[in-house]
Amino acid sequence: MTLKSAEHLKEMGLDNFAPYLMNRIIGRYNKALQAEMLGLGLTTSQMRSLAILSVTDGIMIRDLAVYAVVQQSTLSRALDTLEQNDMVRRENDLQDSRATRVFITEAGRETYDRLWPHMSAAYEAMFKGVGESEKQVFVATLQKMLRNIRKHNF
Repeated sequence: MTLKSAEHLKEMGLDNFAPYLMNRIIGRYNKALQAEMLGLGLTTSQMRSLAILSVTDGIMIRDLAVYAVVQQSTLSRALDTLEQNDMVRRENDLQDSRATRVFITEAGRETYDRLWPHMSAAYEAMFKGVGESEKQVFVATLQKMLRNIRKHNF
């Protein structure tokens, strides 16, 4: 279905509006992890931060905010708690004294490793009944969409 410029959401229907569907999917994914996160004392922002740092350790706070899809002020509070719980550490960037890098600690990695099986199960549940080729096309489409709208080079 292509979107005509005069077409409104009511005419399209929510089930044909990709942003609505993406929000519902991510909302359900986060909800599926909620009990596990609470058991580990984590918020969604903290979980996202640990997950990103498990892949890209030592990144700038401003970049982590983009990857985690949270406001920098919200991320700062999340990092404060993670740092108090010895799950991350912050260091000034060597090239730019105004910038700060974030690193996952051993305790943070252990916490993330405890959460990962639940993240993986929720991910697999989203793709139940979706063939591997469909999944690859879907992910490639999402990557194209992100390139179309992103404001950063990542």
